[in-house]
Amino acid sequence: MEIHRNLIGGEWVAGLELLENINPSNTEDVVGRYAQADAAQTGQAITAAKAASPGWARSTPQQRHDVLQAAASEIMSRRAELGDLLAREEGKTLAEGIAETARAAQIFDFFAGEALRLAGELVPSIRPGVSIEITREPMGVVGIITPWNFPMAIPAWKIAPALCYGDTIVFKPAELVPGCAWVIVDVLHRAGLPEGVLNLVMGRGAVVGEAILDSSDVAAISFTGSVATGTHIAAKCAQHMRKVQLEMGGKNPLVVLDDADLDTAVNCAINGAYFSTGQRCTASSRLIVTEGIHDRFVAATIEKLRSLQVDDARKEGTHIGPVVDQKQLDVDLAYLDVGRNQDGAKLAWGGERLNRETPGFYLQPALFTETSNTMRINREEIFGPVATVIRAKDYDEALELANDTTFGLSSGICTTSLKYASHFKRNAEAGMVMVNLPTAGVDPHVPFGGRKGSSYGSREQGRYAADFYTQVKTAYTLP
Repeated sequence: MEIHRNLIGGEWVAGLELLENINPSNTEDVVGRYAQADAAQTGQAITAAKAASPGWARSTPQQRHDVLQAAASEIMSRRAELGDLLAREEGKTLAEGIAETARAAQIFDFFAGEALRLAGELVPSIRPGVSIEITREPMGVVGIITPWNFPMAIPAWKIAPALCYGDTIVFKPAELVPGCAWVIVDVLHRAGLPEGVLNLVMGRGAVVGEAILDSSDVAAISFTGSVATGTHIAAKCAQHMRKVQLEMGGKNPLVVLDDADLDTAVNCAINGAYFSTGQRCTASSRLIVTEGIHDRFVAATIEKLRSLQVDDARKEGTHIGPVVDQKQLDVDLAYLDVGRNQDGAKLAWGGERLNRETPGFYLQPALFTETSNTMRINREEIFGPVATVIRAKDYDEALELANDTTFGLSSGICTTSLKYASHFKRNAEAGMVMVNLPTAGVDPHVPFGGRKGSSYGSREQGRYAADFYTQVKTAYTLP
């Protein structure tokens, strides 16, 4: 079996040990063996990125465009192959894996275009004869730390803007999904990046991640992951007075009003809460339903859940793949126990550990009813195929419940009322609002991010990415 190495200073480097990448749909299937970097190798990657920084910062827009466009074209042309790899190592269905891979290609394509649209401002001064130029310059070395749940898209939406705006990169992917990360780096490396511009260091967060955090040569860090880790990263970055961008958890509400189209509401709930095995920070984990439609919505949602097939992610006909690993499965099962035995909620459907043809981490999607917003299952992010229903008497109470959370990433409403839709868009305390759409599912060319405990720092994606990956310079000239 091929050994996949780290990329440091333009060279593929062996690690001190190897990690086997296991298929969550079949734990007997080893996807590949991946080198694990240590703190010393991480330091070498940072040194290489720092050395490459002046040259890449002065590279031409055309050079950056060509690299990003070549990566976009290759990833799109290989989307079936790479989507299969994604499904195999992360557990998303094959259709979801292919769609995410195509999205990664679209992100690289967008920032290829942005590289040719780099611009500044020339403005007059209040002082006679003085001109003012406002420009954006690269940050320098950027540390990128990504999670396991979107192993193609999230690395793409961090790496692509960093390269577009002239930064060099030290990239640490999640340990569970090194395969997709390695492919992205390999594609960009072969697309013509100079040595040291992009460095891949696979390994444990406590080792590789800490080495990145401890280095004074890293100018900025972009992280997506848990609240606990994000809080730790923010504290470490403050010690270095370093720019930091954090995308963390969510406890996203989907409000369903009496006037909602029932089929639309059920489809939004099923898609948002359970697809991708519920392992999305934008998942609809709280379904807030008003009195008049509550019982019909619950019955229709359970009927839909009965029709969903949980199985091998790559098998035709599978709607929901496995949980990503045993650790996450244990978390999901623990929260199911909390909901039933501590919170006192009613488990209306699912929650059973499933056996399939191959050994994997299969869990039946679960729906709790008769819940209150004070229950742990409604306060804490579960990150699995588990959703709750909260009954609300009317729109005003539903909005209050939707906003009553420490998170604020995505918020949705199903209604045929323009009045309520407009009011909700204005008053939902979230970075993203969806009307008659699932709370999960965003476009690659517009800003992504939340409020409160969900996000910290500048928005990701689209033109707003420039706010994080560049620093503004104001230059005055008197001829």
